[in-house]
Amino acid sequence: MGEAQMPKPVRFAIGGLSGMAATLFVQPMDLIKNRMQLSGEGGKAKEHRNTLHAIRSIMLKEGISGMYSGLSAGLLRQATYTTTRLGIYTWLFDSMSSPDGKPPGFATKAVLGMAAGVVGAFVGTPAEVALIRMTADGRLPEADRRNYKHVGDALVRMLREEGLFTLWRGAIPTMARAMVVNAAQLASYSQAKQSLMSTGYFSENVVLHFWASMISGLVTTAASMPVDIAKTRLQNMRFIDGKPEYKGAVDVLGRVVRTEGIFALWKGFTPYYARIGPHTVLTFIFLEQMNTFYKQHILGLKNAKGGGI
Repeated sequence: MGEAQMPKPVRFAIGGLSGMAATLFVQPMDLIKNRMQLSGEGGKAKEHRNTLHAIRSIMLKEGISGMYSGLSAGLLRQATYTTTRLGIYTWLFDSMSSPDGKPPGFATKAVLGMAAGVVGAFVGTPAEVALIRMTADGRLPEADRRNYKHVGDALVRMLREEGLFTLWRGAIPTMARAMVVNAAQLASYSQAKQSLMSTGYFSENVVLHFWASMISGLVTTAASMPVDIAKTRLQNMRFIDGKPEYKGAVDVLGRVVRTEGIFALWKGFTPYYARIGPHTVLTFIFLEQMNTFYKQHILGLKNAKGGGI
């Protein structure tokens, strides 16, 4: 019953804050992943041979601060997307749990994750578009850069220069990616946590959260990368002579396979997992610890654990 006493606004706030805290650590990997997904676009020569080459190139050209390009957009994305998806997921998770506290089954968790992800993705798409553009800007020649000062400037300029719907460009693949990511991430995290607990070698603590998160991050990376590369290229595309570079997500995927090969759909796997693995770990660790703190120090439930996922 103690879990039900946590107000829904608090659940949403804890979800967003946990994602924002994790982003502070993994923003460089997000930038590298985006650069590698855009490398070789349009049949051009690949800019980055591998993750280490990408890191070295960015550090030499843009310095350490270049690794954190788009941080403000990354934080806004977490404040919108993660706040919404984790808040909705934890609320639905508790609603679907049995009166005796037994969590819902794996299939139900996957459906809950997909529902939460779709809503969160729609809310977070404007920040996502700004993030893709800001992290990609440094790879362009000076004359072609957008040079957004911060996420607020990016959103205002997109609205003024390209229209309202630009803020939701790529919303369909973004929402599709969110369905895949959340079904995989949230459900596999919950399932991994339960499975590890059942071995008898783990208890409800940070070690359990770490290993469950790493398993979840690997599953999520493999499942979501093809949709993610379509989303990245659509949101970064320009209009040439009044025509968009791509007609849609299917066109992106078809062109990538034809010109770059099937395995290009998983281009940037290492930085993607290096980003999503630690981000998953840190998000869930922060989430569990904040939940525990709130229950123990605000609700006065001295023996309460994080829970809720």
